[in-house]
Amino acid sequence: MQISDTPFGTTDWSAIPTTEHKGESGTAYWRTQTFGSTRVRMVEYTPGYLADHWCAKGHILLCLEGELLTELKDGRTFTLRPGMSYQVADNAEPQRSSTATGAKLFIVD
Repeated sequence: MQISDTPFGTTDWSAIPTTEHKGESGTAYWRTQTFGSTRVRMVEYTPGYLADHWCAKGHILLCLEGELLTELKDGRTFTLRPGMSYQVADNAEPQRSSTATGAKLFIVD
């Protein structure tokens, strides 16, 4: 990731409109900002959320609240709790997310 042409700024996430994204089950609510080619999101998954696709996009993801299960297409699974993060490059290892309890995430991609 290379961040360029982005002056210093702050974001009041509570002022960013929410968009709804249905999963295979449950719903994800995104608040999204774009700075050049960098997308930054505050994402909330409802309890019982399961992504409806395998994602090959690279991310840096920080779990703020709840618990997130990340499954890689090769079968490995990882559980993130508040204060834990993961990072993955574009097209490196397809992954999908789910949560039994709900989760709030900060994602840069």
